[in-house]
Amino acid sequence: MSKKRIVVTGGSGKAGRAIVRDLLEHGYDVLNVDLAPPAERRCPFLKADVCKLGEAFECFAGCNAVVHMAAIPAPGLLTEETTFRINIESTFNVFAAAAALRMERVVWASSETTLGLPFEREKPAYAPIDESHPLYPESSYALSKVLGEEMARQYARWSGVSFVGLRFSNIMEPGDYKAFPSYWGDARLRKWNLWGYVDARDVAQSCRLALEKPLEGAQAFIIAAADTVMNRPSKALMLEVYPSVAVKREIGEFETLLSITKARSTLGYAPRWSWRDHLSGGPAS
Repeated sequence: MSKKRIVVTGGSGKAGRAIVRDLLEHGYDVLNVDLAPPAERRCPFLKADVCKLGEAFECFAGCNAVVHMAAIPAPGLLTEETTFRINIESTFNVFAAAAALRMERVVWASSETTLGLPFEREKPAYAPIDESHPLYPESSYALSKVLGEEMARQYARWSGVSFVGLRFSNIMEPGDYKAFPSYWGDARLRKWNLWGYVDARDVAQSCRLALEKPLEGAQAFIIAAADTVMNRPSKALMLEVYPSVAVKREIGEFETLLSITKARSTLGYAPRWSWRDHLSGGPAS
């Protein structure tokens, strides 16, 4: 996709800020649509509620594509009903408006939680988990993302617009990394998502690539850092916490157990950032 006008819903949030910044740095014309104004105004901002279909249509008019990040960002923040309703309403409205306006691309925030997080009722079927892993939503938040992926498939079929769902791992900013050493003494503290995370700047990279690559239909990609939050080998973590779960292939010493192979090969995604950059004197943010 050529560098055109992109609307980012939720552009004032943790991931949204990084996405807006990255798109601007790569020459895109960006509109931030959010209920909350940004802490730092880098591009035009429009206060709007995409849970209202008319507002979504008005915000998207004249835009070529949308990066949809506006949502309740995690389970447990609001009631199950409220989380599900807001996430489904906003996703439906964004998809419906984008399809009706014949946008070129919809990139939207799905979630690692579709895969069974936290892994309490269902253990991982295998590791590293990839996009073929069964979907086991364990909360109304995760269920809203699973249903969003099905909604994307049907809207892509109806409209010809391409939809890219990015199953983000736990999104981190540089200031969040100081907490990581507190996980290292007990592997079970972060087993709930196979010790995964992703830097917000790599989230931004993945969104831009998902806008630019020639894709058709509706696709989903796991987006994670290249490593885990832990300072011990990934294979040892699996043997300690999930000894009955098969590790399907050879993995790197600290390699992510949320496979990013598809994102690497199809999108050209190459995560740049790691907690090691910040706790071990790596490149500056």
